[in-house]
Amino acid sequence: MRSRSGLSTCCALALVVVLAACGKGGKAQGGPGGPGAGQGDRPTPVTAEQVHLRPWNDTVQALGNVKARESITVSAKVSEIVQAVHFESGDHVAAGASLITLSGKAQLAALAQAEATAKEAEQLFKRQTELAAQQLIARSALDTQRATRDAARARVEQMKADIGDREIRAPFAGVLGIRQVSPGSLITPGTPIATLDDTQRVYIDFPVPETLLARVAKGQSVTGTSAAYAGKRFEGEVSTVDARIDPATRAVTVRADFPNPDHLLRPGMLVQVTLLQPQRQALLIPEISVVQVGTDSYVFRVKPDNTVERADVEVGTRREGLAEIVEGLKVGDRVVVDGTGKLRVGGKVQVTAAAVVPAPAQTREAEAGASAPVPAVQAPAVDAPAQKNAAAGKGNANG
Repeated sequence: MRSRSGLSTCCALALVVVLAACGKGGKAQGGPGGPGAGQGDRPTPVTAEQVHLRPWNDTVQALGNVKARESITVSAKVSEIVQAVHFESGDHVAAGASLITLSGKAQLAALAQAEATAKEAEQLFKRQTELAAQQLIARSALDTQRATRDAARARVEQMKADIGDREIRAPFAGVLGIRQVSPGSLITPGTPIATLDDTQRVYIDFPVPETLLARVAKGQSVTGTSAAYAGKRFEGEVSTVDARIDPATRAVTVRADFPNPDHLLRPGMLVQVTLLQPQRQALLIPEISVVQVGTDSYVFRVKPDNTVERADVEVGTRREGLAEIVEGLKVGDRVVVDGTGKLRVGGKVQVTAAAVVPAPAQTREAEAGASAPVPAVQAPAVDAPAQKNAAAGKGNANG
């Protein structure tokens, strides 16, 4: 009985020793040498920028469709067999260039007959004119022959026009699409032969909401970008604002004229259009300095004592890595650009450099570089408690 009681007492003493050791380790972990020691007093390295007024353009953005300045589907006016094709798909042709020749043997024969008839009528009219001058025939007979001659001439012109319809030509200079016919095929009126587009200059039609109609005017600058040409910007200007507003969409169609000397813009392409407004002055800061939490937007403002405070702001338009501040800041304020993720209200900061409105990618790299030294500074503090715990463990083992 006594041996069991002694064993229980030993176990209880051992448990007390273990708990005491754990308590010492916990104190060592959270004590002055722990990783949290002194962090509240260490300034956080950040980059900041002083707020000032800059030139700024409001924009209206929309999606538009490219249309050729002139565009048709080439087709024939008559039903006939294709005798020859004078182009290939994608060719650039001049105005008046021959594209298709249709068979016209019957028309050529009819033209020869009409010319012979007209020649005969002309000769007969000359003879009767001489006879009429001698008063050997009536004037009415001369008038009848004159009408016969004119009809014969008109018949010749009609046959020439009929033959001309069998030579299909380009009505304007442009680029041809894919050829749809081959020699020997029968075509009828309306049969598509190829598309022809003048893309030296193109139109881009895009909708603008009725509420923004007062901000659109002829001659305004327009820029366009396409997913097909990353980084390429096309410059144009507003040429026409439609006279009607679509009652279904409550939008007006705006047409912009774009030079297209390289023929990069093609009919049917989708283009992101930005309509630039007159320039004005605005408070601008780098977009990455704005912290967004739900519907709230704020920045960290640097105070004269190098502590930071939260400043709620109202953000206007955003473009190209910049954000317009409508309310919440004033000229001369300093805001943190890089390092906002490490800050708390009232914390001290060390402004290492003035930000120069970097691009988003450059800003992320700068912020990553500023954050990199922090783990290296904290690493020795983490190892110190571990060494103390190891020493305590050895002491317990020896005891």
